[in-house]
Amino acid sequence: MSDMVAPDGAAMPDPLDAARAIARAVDAAGGRALIVGGWVRDRLLGRVAKDLDLEVYGLHPLRLKNLLAGFGTVNTVGESFTVYKVAGLDVSLPRRESKTGRGHKGFEVVGDPGLDPKEAARRRDFTINAISWDPLREIYFDPFNGRYDLGDRVLRVVDPTTFGDDSLRVLRALQFAARFEARLEPETFAICRAIPLDDLPAERVWGEVEKLLLQAERPSIGLQVALDLGVVERLWPELHALVGCEQDPEWHPEGDVWVHTLMVVDGARQRLAGLDRGRALTVMLGAVTHDFGKPATTAFVDGHIRSRGHEAAGVAPATAFLDRLNVHTIDGFDVRRHVLTIVSDHLAPGMWHKSSTPVGDGAFRRLAARVDLELLARVAEADCEGRTGRFDCSAMTWFRERAEALGVQHAPPAPILLGRHLLDLGLAPGPQMGVILKQAYERQLDNEFTDLDGALAFARTLLPRS
Repeated sequence: MSDMVAPDGAAMPDPLDAARAIARAVDAAGGRALIVGGWVRDRLLGRVAKDLDLEVYGLHPLRLKNLLAGFGTVNTVGESFTVYKVAGLDVSLPRRESKTGRGHKGFEVVGDPGLDPKEAARRRDFTINAISWDPLREIYFDPFNGRYDLGDRVLRVVDPTTFGDDSLRVLRALQFAARFEARLEPETFAICRAIPLDDLPAERVWGEVEKLLLQAERPSIGLQVALDLGVVERLWPELHALVGCEQDPEWHPEGDVWVHTLMVVDGARQRLAGLDRGRALTVMLGAVTHDFGKPATTAFVDGHIRSRGHEAAGVAPATAFLDRLNVHTIDGFDVRRHVLTIVSDHLAPGMWHKSSTPVGDGAFRRLAARVDLELLARVAEADCEGRTGRFDCSAMTWFRERAEALGVQHAPPAPILLGRHLLDLGLAPGPQMGVILKQAYERQLDNEFTDLDGALAFARTLLPRS
């Protein structure tokens, strides 16, 4: 048996081994256990399968719970239906669902151990997610031909009459289309396009958007499907404004701002190596929103299409977009602040590189106080290369190397002069202390002093004379 390591350092069984062990116990008790959901789909695709879920037929909930107690601590989730969390798995009863109102909470869900596996699978969204696998007999149960659709890269609803009961399924279609590079078959497309989306809370929308941005190799596929289905127009007007916003073909031969943004998003997705979740999402959201200011600033000037000032103009619509998704801090990282600064300063690497007047170290240090320069460079590089034709994007390498040489690629330098130093010089606490500290830090950023002796010498020039 292969082993994994639990958070406390103890060895724990591989999920599949645990599933087989539980399935054997269920089988001996007269029931049947099937692995269901995304794990089966991913296994068929040859991908690393996570979040293994078991569905158990033929056993009363209390009997199942007692059986599972032999495999570890059992935590129960749910009221009318039951999900047991044990040995790193979710073990549930098959369930019946009936719509009682709008929204994701407008369902009556009842666990039913006597339900037929085909009827249990009918509540799934797409056929590719309605495949189950018997871990004991190693056979698939595929009542809706999901394996055929998976091989053909087709998204097809399982039950057209109930698919629209949860409007979130439309957004799941976007991220599945991108993650599996699949197309929506015509009836599924028509159903998705007709479903209202005004009952979706921001956190559910964001959950699907995050999967699209981080789990798809080419998120542009899902964004284009979103446009075709009318999702972009209905949910994200700031993004929809990019469609048809022209760009000068000299610099953007690929087409309008929408086409360019899709290319930038895919480029950003290839530049996430080494980033944690918060920073990766910052890069992706920065790519999505970086040109939000162009629709309001684009004009035909002297025979050319120009979008002067679009960086600053993009902050307001980018803020509105982040508001719709309710994105703020993620895993302790201030995603919103960094994304908005990327929007307002995404041209800085290129402009600074070609500036006729050399850009000083202080400019890098000050910008580092507002944004992670490494994240900015990744988005700027994706922006530069997110075009057809050949363009020189070496400015981003120059920008990154300058930031690294100064040690400010992730944060500005810590202030040398602190309040305790001013107290030691005899300055009483008060507003003047803050003024001196601010002035000293500005001088430090401009490299006018580099150590505490220099900082103290500067501070003395500002102290009141007795």
